[in-house]
Order: sequence, then C-alpha cells, then structure tokens
Amino acid sequence: MPMPTGRTIPAFLDEFAVKYPDRQALVDGDRSWTFRTLRDRVHELARGLIALGVRKGEKVAILMGNKAEWVLMDFAITAIGAVMVGVNTWSTARELEYVLSHSDTTVLIASDRFLKADYLALLDELRPWPETLPLLRHVIIVGAAARPDMMTFAAFEMAGAGVAPEAVRERAADVTPEDMAYILYTSGSTSRPKGVMILHRPLIENLYNIGERLGIDDTDRLWLAISLFWGLGCENALFAALTHGACVVLQESFDAAEALHIMEKERCSVLYATPNMVQALLDHPDFARRDINAMRKGATIGTPEQMLRVMRDLLPNACQIFGLTETYGNCAVTDWRDPDELRARTTGRVLPGTQFRIVDPETGAVLPPETTGELRVKGYVTPGYYKDPERTTEAFDADGFFRTGDYCQLDAGGNLLFRGRLKEMLKTGGINVAPMEVEEILQLHPAVEQAHVIGLPDPERDEIVAAVVVRHSGADVTEAELLMHCRHHMAAYKVPRRLVFAQHAQLPLTVTGKLQKNQLHTLFTPH
Repeated sequence: MPMPTGRTIPAFLDEFAVKYPDRQALVDGDRSWTFRTLRDRVHELARGLIALGVRKGEKVAILMGNKAEWVLMDFAITAIGAVMVGVNTWSTARELEYVLSHSDTTVLIASDRFLKADYLALLDELRPWPETLPLLRHVIIVGAAARPDMMTFAAFEMAGAGVAPEAVRERAADVTPEDMAYILYTSGSTSRPKGVMILHRPLIENLYNIGERLGIDDTDRLWLAISLFWGLGCENALFAALTHGACVVLQESFDAAEALHIMEKERCSVLYATPNMVQALLDHPDFARRDINAMRKGATIGTPEQMLRVMRDLLPNACQIFGLTETYGNCAVTDWRDPDELRARTTGRVLPGTQFRIVDPETGAVLPPETTGELRVKGYVTPGYYKDPERTTEAFDADGFFRTGDYCQLDAGGNLLFRGRLKEMLKTGGINVAPMEVEEILQLHPAVEQAHVIGLPDPERDEIVAAVVVRHSGADVTEAELLMHCRHHMAAYKVPRRLVFAQHAQLPLTVTGKLQKNQLHTLFTPH
C-alpha cells in the first residue's frame, strides 16, 4: 500500500479517519476504536490539554502501562504541537524526578497503579512539587484514586468540553513535519538517561518502511505487549502497524498465558516481541492448546537457531530487526520474503532513506564489505539529545553519520550482522542498562568502596546485570542488603542478578593499574 500522505501525526490521523472510517484501529480489552472514532476521541482529549493551557512545544509526560489512554493521550499531545515524553513504568522516585525535571514537563498523565507500582505514593515522594518540579502544573490520574491536588481523568475531559473543536483543528494545522513529536529517554552509556528527540515526519516515513519489510497490510492485527514508553513500542510497533491501516491490540503488561488468550480471541496476525517474551510464549503449556494460526508475521531478534524455531513454531514470516531509539526504531530489517536462512542469520538490509557506513572506530576510515567495524548511520536519525549539545556533538562524526557504538558487518549482499557493542551498555531482556548508573547507586551505600558492573551471558535475557563489589576496610554488608538498597533506588531490571564481593588484590588490572573490565567475569563461579 502507498505511504501515507500526512507527514505529521494529526495529518496522518485525519487521512486515515477518511480512508478507513469503519476499520478497527485500536483494541483494549472490551473497548475499541475505528480510525474515525480514534481521531475523534483524540480531538476530544486534545481540547482538554488546550483547556489546561498546554502550548505548542510544551512537554507532556505519560506514565502508565499499555492502556488505550496511553495511545490516545500520545496522539492528543502531538495533535496540538506539544511533545510527548514517555516515562519508564519501572521508574523509582529518583528516576521519575530526573526525567520530569530534565524534560521540562508541565503536565503528567499517570495511572494510579501499574503492577506492583503505586504511582500516587511515588509522586508523594517528590513533594513539594514547586521545589522538586517547578514547571509541573498539572497531574492527571487515570484510575480510581487521586490526591486532592491532582485531576481525575473525568475532570480533565470535562475541562475540554468548554473548548471549541475548531481550536484543535487550528493547532493541528500549525504542526509541521519537522516539529518534535516525542522525547524518549534511553540509558545510553552514561549514568543519566538521554532524551532522544523524535520528529513527526521521519516517525511516519521510517516506520512505514519498516511495516513494508514486515509485510503488514490493512487486514492485520498487531498484538502489542511491548511497553509503549519504549521506542520499540511507541515508535516501532505502533506506527509500523497504523501506517498500514492495521489494528493495534493492546496487552497492558506481558503475561504469556494472557497473551496467548488475546492472540486467539482477537485473531492477531502480527507480533512484536523481545527474545525472552517469544521464548515464554513457545514454552508455555497453553501454546499448543490455543488457536493462534492467524499469527504469520512480526519482528524479534535471536540466534539463528532461535529464529528458525520461531519461524517453524510461531511466525513463518518472522523478521529480524536492528536499530536504536535514535534511528526511529530500526535502520535495518529483513524482508518477510527473504529465505528463512537469511532472516535467521542477519538483521537485513538498510531501510530506504538511510545510509550505512562500517568504519574503523579509531580512524573513521570506511571499511570494505565483510569486515567488522563500527556501524554509523545517516538519514532517519534523531537530530540530537534534548538539552545536551555536548553529547549530541559527540554522537555524530564529521560527515553527519550517527555513531551507534555497535560492532557490525555487512555481508556480500548488503545484509547487516551484529557482532557486539563498543560501548559498555548491557542489554537485559531487550532493555538497555548503563553499568555506570548501577555502579553509582551501589557506591551510595556507605559500606561500598568500589563497584564494577558487567553483563554475564544468560540464555533467557541475553545478558544479566552482574556486580563486583569491594567493601570499605572493616565495613560489613551482605549481598541481600545491597540488593535491597538497589531496589529502593533503581528499576527492578537494573538490579544485579549476580553479585560477588572481592578484595583489591583480586581485581584484574593492567600493568599500569587500570581495571580490565573484560576480565571481571572470571570472578563469578558458573551457575
């Protein structure tokens, strides 16, 4: 199908409301919207934002699981030229304060709870807001409970009733393709997350190209349990489906049994999932009992053996993907029509509108095919990091190519093969973790003198977070105490799953006394 003509989110919604007025666009449990009713509902909620005084370019944050309100508010925010800030649902008070403060958020839309998280209590930890978050004017709560100084979602909707519908249309017409749509926070290789700026036009164009590679069309139904705050959710999966007129079926949080039930009930045909999610689905006792034969296509990553199993048992047309939040979801994707062996072995060719270079990371010299070097990308790439010109400058080379920090290779056919990471970033269960951040939290404990964090291979999560800790002389702290300390300060997926104590003499050092981090794995006994 042709690429949408609209190059902003509101123009795209208007276009598809006319093209597919009665086709389902979004399903959340027993609630559903067609493309037309989705656009109309988005405009109603946009009126609420206008009533709160939200102006073009203002930052509005969303903190909740995969509920319809996440998608509706995302589109309402961007429909009036404001900027959506996706907030990690695993955030601690410290992490939430940083993201809301750094992004200059003026309005927060949050659910009252999600899984074990009590967001009302989390927000209470940040009080008094005028001191910790001076720009935050309104907190809107989706759910049964709210504090007196917060606004219920119903009250927010009522506020919008007094705004003329024409006001939304005027604001939408003022949005340009090069305006910022999102700020998405990614750990990068540093202790503080970076705010990746995402623009309207490339968000629509690149994700349309991804959907083409996956073979998505307007008869498809996407099962979506990938967290929406993550680029793989709100950039990649959401727009790869919607730009092709496909329906998005939400699951608030991943549970394999519930996922299989949803897939069967909704006749889902497209899957987006991390390797650990795919494995959980394939290994679940209900897998053989559920009728999920409609599932044909989708995106994940894995070893060749894992991918061939996915193609055999779940998705015949499964594709591998490669990319970063900074590259609008993906910059390489296999084609669903490629042979199984190629889709299992590689992450495919560069997407239209994007250029690749494999270079020597030290000199920047371009390397020939079938040579491993750093992948650099140009085209559909973020313009930079919000309020961080120094890291933005560091991220691009002299020719304007983005430095991915990943070791890759292009085979003779131009297919990308991932070989490892230049940066010390860990990826556990498909989610980035910055070792420096975990090290800093460990070193906040008075008993810890040094902390060194690495990734250890894991068959389910790719890597797990592992820490080597040196205690201060005479200090006494247990593993359980340190892990409890970490859980208080960090999201659960960042907390080390392996932790060992070491003496200074046990640390592997170079002859000049520098730590050899690549040798720390020897301090861990095999499990």
